[in-house]
This record gives sequence, structure tokens and C-alpha cells, in this order.
Amino acid sequence: MAITYYKRFRMEIDLDGSIQAPSLSFPFRWVSWDEGLLEQHAEVKYLSFREEIDSHVFPCLGDRHGCQRLMREIRRKPGFLPSATWLILGPVGFVGTIQGVMDRGPIGAIQNVGVAPEFRGQGLGSALVRKALEGFYTAGLRRAYLEVTAENVSAVLLYHAVGFRRSKTLYKAVDG
Repeated sequence: MAITYYKRFRMEIDLDGSIQAPSLSFPFRWVSWDEGLLEQHAEVKYLSFREEIDSHVFPCLGDRHGCQRLMREIRRKPGFLPSATWLILGPVGFVGTIQGVMDRGPIGAIQNVGVAPEFRGQGLGSALVRKALEGFYTAGLRRAYLEVTAENVSAVLLYHAVGFRRSKTLYKAVDG
């Protein structure tokens, strides 16, 4: 079986309180973390990633049950931050998701940013990232990071536009 290497960027941002508070236009609205919404986070994650490059890099993202398992693992992390974990409710249900945890440092770590394909291009991804950063700052964190697959150019551009800068290049080995 062949191994494929995917280039990934670690991107970081300083949190100084200057991130503009995100707002959503009608018909979208914020839904804060609630234990009863774990499955909805997983479903939006699945719908967002199932046909994207990241489902090759992380096969669990291309599988509904894999996304459910991943959400349970994120929720069980010692640094899980409800204040940095959000859903966006749209006209047909949940259309966006983000999860944040406090990593060693302490530093905020964005776990996933997912927007259902039919709702992309409306600023929802940027709003999710800004909302998570606001949650990190409120929790007392002054730095945050995320990792992104280099081939996901639109995501890399979005993170740059928010203020993230590439701090490291990584390679993820994937079987098959």
C-alpha cells in the first residue's frame, strides 16, 4: 500500500482583543455549545468535509460515524472550551460548526471549521473563526492556532484574512 504525504500549515494568531466581534445576517444565527447538540456538530462536520481534501487526510471526516466519534473525542479533551465551540443555524438547519480547545501553553486550538458546501461564500467560515477567537480571548488565552491542508487554498486565504500567519509546515502521512 502506498503512502501519500499531505502538506499542512500550522497557522497562529495573537489575541489582543482587536478581533472584530462577528455578526450573522438573517436568516443565520449563533447556537452556543450544548451537550445535546454534539450529534448536530458531527453532522455538519460530515456534510462539510465528506467531499473535501481533508476527508483523504483524515478519513474520519468522510464518514458520518467517524465525525460522531471525533466530536466525542474533542468534547472529552481536558481543555475543551464551550465558549469557542459554536454552531450556525440557517434556513434549513445547522450549516456551520467550529470547536475550540485550550492546548498546552496555554494556547487556543481550533479543531475544525466546517460550513456546508451550499452555504459557502457568505462569510460564515470567517464568522465561525472570529467567534472561536472571541471565546479563546474571553477564556484568558492570548494566542491561538489551527492546522490546514495546504491544498485547501480557500481555507488558507480565509485564515490569512482573519489575521493568522503560517508558523510551520508539516507533512501528514496517509496510507493508501
